[in-house]
Amino acid sequence: MPGGRLTSEDRQRIAAGLAEGLGYAEIARRLERPASTVMREVTRNGGPDDYRAERAQEATRHRARRSRRAQPAAWPAPDGDHGRDPQAVRDFAESFTTLLEQQGLPRMAAKVLVCLYVTDSGTLTAADLVQRLRVSPASVSHAVAFLEQQGLLRRERTPGGRRERYVLDDEIWLRSTLAAVQMNDVLTAAARRGAEILGAATPAGARFGTSAEFLHVMGESLREGMERWRQISTARQTAQE
Repeated sequence: MPGGRLTSEDRQRIAAGLAEGLGYAEIARRLERPASTVMREVTRNGGPDDYRAERAQEATRHRARRSRRAQPAAWPAPDGDHGRDPQAVRDFAESFTTLLEQQGLPRMAAKVLVCLYVTDSGTLTAADLVQRLRVSPASVSHAVAFLEQQGLLRRERTPGGRRERYVLDDEIWLRSTLAAVQMNDVLTAAARRGAEILGAATPAGARFGTSAEFLHVMGESLREGMERWRQISTARQTAQE
């Protein structure tokens, strides 16, 4: 899906889609964007009955100006002295955060994840995140809880201390995919149950049956991908020893 922020043309197309009576999913499909992106855009700019493209564009510019004034350095400088361009790192962190948000991740969860991602250690405490992102401890706590639920980070105790630290490692996407597979299995079972209750020969039952078949195939594909990655990871570790 295309990355980057919504453009003025995107907003014109959203307004046109709403005028046609289209739902968020169909508008998103035409824009090749996540439906969640369209829903948030419309919701924070007047709702489906009062959305105006020009007004939404201006409101976005205003929020961006206000954000820059409030947080002139939204992201910390990169770790260590590796010849990195600090501004380039900050720009990348912001753009990667926006990309994750467009894929459905809540804004603060995306910021916490990226803040961890761009550190060489991949490890920060809650106090570190509060200081780096200039947000409240509660915001960090909610974001961490969400990311942990999705398998995108893990907690551990600091050595010899009582504080927790949050860890991002090379298994991040494997754990996240595993969480997705487990949810997919739940949906598959529910769809099969729906087909059984409604009757496989009925239109509604057949719809659930087809959904169950699709979800099963997707689950198997994800499992095969995870196993392939484990094989690659094992081979890499063996070569390094």
